[in-house]
Amino acid sequence: MTRSQTEPQQKTESTSAGRAPDGPPQPHTADAVVVGAGYAGLSAALRLREHGLDVVVLEAASRVGGRVLSEERPSGPVVDHGGQWVGPTQKHLLALAGRFGCRTFPTWETGQHIEVWHDGSRLGYAGAAPADGPGIADYLRITALLDELALTVDIEHPWLTPRFAEWDGRSAETFFRAQSADPDTLARLALAVQGVWCAEPREISLFHVLFYIRAAGSYEQLMETRDCAQDRRFTAGAAAPAHAVAELLGDRVRLGEQVCAVQWHGSGVRVRTTAGTVVEARRAVVALPPPATRSIAFSPALPEPRSGWIAHSPMGRVAKVHAVYPEPFWRADGLSGIATLYGPPPVGVVFDNSPEDGSAGVLVAFVYGDRASAWAGLDQQQRRTAVLESLRAVVGERALRPADYTEKLWSDDEFAGGGYAAYVAPGGWGGYGEHGWREPAGAVHWAGTETATVWNGYIDGAISSGYRAADEIAAALAGSGALAGKHG
Repeated sequence: MTRSQTEPQQKTESTSAGRAPDGPPQPHTADAVVVGAGYAGLSAALRLREHGLDVVVLEAASRVGGRVLSEERPSGPVVDHGGQWVGPTQKHLLALAGRFGCRTFPTWETGQHIEVWHDGSRLGYAGAAPADGPGIADYLRITALLDELALTVDIEHPWLTPRFAEWDGRSAETFFRAQSADPDTLARLALAVQGVWCAEPREISLFHVLFYIRAAGSYEQLMETRDCAQDRRFTAGAAAPAHAVAELLGDRVRLGEQVCAVQWHGSGVRVRTTAGTVVEARRAVVALPPPATRSIAFSPALPEPRSGWIAHSPMGRVAKVHAVYPEPFWRADGLSGIATLYGPPPVGVVFDNSPEDGSAGVLVAFVYGDRASAWAGLDQQQRRTAVLESLRAVVGERALRPADYTEKLWSDDEFAGGGYAAYVAPGGWGGYGEHGWREPAGAVHWAGTETATVWNGYIDGAISSGYRAADEIAAALAGSGALAGKHG
């Protein structure tokens, strides 16, 4: 029987507040209530606990981890359906993993990488990019320009960036087309946008692209493997540190408790869940993807800048598919399992996701943007056939016969509604960023990787955002009287 690696070692039943005889449920009280038990919410709760504050975490799902979802497959290996990698500059995630003894190992990249083009032609190469592939010269020139422009972004106060309004008023696509008319160059740039933001270049603000590059440190940090964002993987899955935090927090984390209403004012909040639980607290952290906050009835309504920011922050469109084989057979053929595919196939990027010891062979295929929308409309067998044909084009005929196959369509996820993060549409930063991005609304504070200034969109950014929100609350409550009593 499949065992999900996302189930924390703690009681998972919802526990409702006490109920007076023939009366309404009696509210729990706490210093702070956290909405969401992904990495942002768990990190906020952990930091609040370290500040000596009483905290309750309410999670709609039956598991912790949010957009990080690890699973042990019946065939043996652990696969990550969501975020999975960590790089050497992602200090918060590495520190959390180190604190709880969660091991990592280097991403496999030994061997020849493959490009598959729209006409079916294959190009093998080593290193970060082919030396002389289609459209490569203009691609390298334009990405270097993106790096140059990103250096001018004010990461803490993005709206103070020179040319802010100009860059936010146009899409990445209009910028790319102004730089090059070469279709192969544009195809490379489009796949880069799809791979990082799970969106099409026409959908995303140029400024958001530049902000994101700045938040990561460079374009290379986003795109490459060794010493970059895809450097290492977690032996027990990327949700392992989240499980460890949830275990430490114990019954402060309440699963199956979907928040449906938040009453807020300057000095406190009253939070209600669909299970009937009521929590009263002096502060709240909402640690959900921006669009997911629409499922909560806020009273009074959220300030217009926040609601406008949410409206301009759609979730990406992505599916992640794993094919499992008895062994990583492509390695014996001198292939790394890393590939990029341009054109009709649904798959855009492939990685070798085999376990550290090579006891099984795992290829992970990513389907992004418009291709994800079209692919998701197929029936299950058609989707499987299309993905395996894409893998065949990368590693050969044996790819058609996996021992195990599993797919995660993030747009169908009940609580995330897309992945891996929300991006900002043109005009979103300029219209709503200054007061809508992460400025608290009364006693409601905002966390989530989308609010991070470093590694925005990544697990590391989620962790730092939780710490920031918790520190905001600790500062706001400092000197405001005795802390709330401890409650069960």
